[in-house]
Amino acid sequence: MKIHEYQAKEILRKYGVATPRGIPCFTVDEAVEAAQKLGGRVWVVKAQIHAGGRGKGGGVKVAKSPEEVKQYAGQILGMQLKTHQTGPEGQKVRRLLIEEGADIRKELYVGMVVDRGTQRVVLMASSEGGMDIEEVAAKTPEKIHKVTIDPMAGLADGDAEDIARKIGIPDKAVPQARDILKGLYKAFDETDCSLAEINPLIVTGDEKVLALDAKMNFDDNALFRHPDIVAMRDLDEEDPAEVEASKYDLNYIQLDGNIGCLVNGAGLAMATMDIIKLYGGSPANFLDVGGGASTEKVAEAFKIMLKNPKLKAILVNIFGGIMKCDVIAQGVVTAARQVQLKVPLVVRLEGTNVDIGKKILAESGLPIISANNMADAAQKVVAAAHGKN
Repeated sequence: MKIHEYQAKEILRKYGVATPRGIPCFTVDEAVEAAQKLGGRVWVVKAQIHAGGRGKGGGVKVAKSPEEVKQYAGQILGMQLKTHQTGPEGQKVRRLLIEEGADIRKELYVGMVVDRGTQRVVLMASSEGGMDIEEVAAKTPEKIHKVTIDPMAGLADGDAEDIARKIGIPDKAVPQARDILKGLYKAFDETDCSLAEINPLIVTGDEKVLALDAKMNFDDNALFRHPDIVAMRDLDEEDPAEVEASKYDLNYIQLDGNIGCLVNGAGLAMATMDIIKLYGGSPANFLDVGGGASTEKVAEAFKIMLKNPKLKAILVNIFGGIMKCDVIAQGVVTAARQVQLKVPLVVRLEGTNVDIGKKILAESGLPIISANNMADAAQKVVAAAHGKN
């Protein structure tokens, strides 16, 4: 789960991370009122979407008068903001953050992720913060410094101070930077983050350290512990099909292809997408119905896939263990009848109750294409998607 910048800053401030003062807004009038409330002579008008690169896309503007705040807020609100993370379709801006201006002397980067190799949280930091951090990582990885954090001890003072100095924090500001890094780690750990980053972390003209931007993503499996964070979810920023799938505990991700995939188990789902690509097709989605799906759950999965206008064919690939083949078969038949299926359907079943499952499909009267194995299924569904069946 992702949240907006202003929400991430609200969380980080609770852990002692200093940020500029700012007020979230939903209208142009609210933006002007926010600037007046903040005071000062410079304000930053920032689009709030779940994507990076907003500045390059025109979603961040510096205003030097209330009139400019009004002008920029009017330009940004409602725009279809395109960045390297939104894709060519962009993302509609529905929220703004009006923030006080900052005297920026240096822009730095700090972030935390889980390193699956060491099974620990890793702090990454660089002296090259700002909008081009991805380019820095790709072209000059030696400029990124890392610390693997012991989960029992947390981020040590010495490690935090060492990283701060390596990325160019002035000696006077090292204690501030240490506290910010330790606060960032504590926030990451206690809120079950999968990613937490500050880009840029700035040093101001009077040598103060501030989080000028913030991004936090959370482990969906741990959200039951954090109802306050769940309340921050912005469904407007998420794919409607993925939102619908989450209501039925379906693991669904929309993709760009035209072959729908309904599979049980994440590993088998990945392998199914791979073999579709191998035989010249393109998956329309990742969909794992899980190990204990009901007939109703399978039917809902079908309905979600069929809302995709690009869909040309569907492949159901089931290995029946906990998830029995007859349950899947009944779900397939129920869904196909409910939605009046208009695209070719290829089904490969194997495992528990496979014979019963195949009988249910055969006696359904539906034009289902049966497959013997994964290769056969992939070849048949690709051919069907191309109109060759």
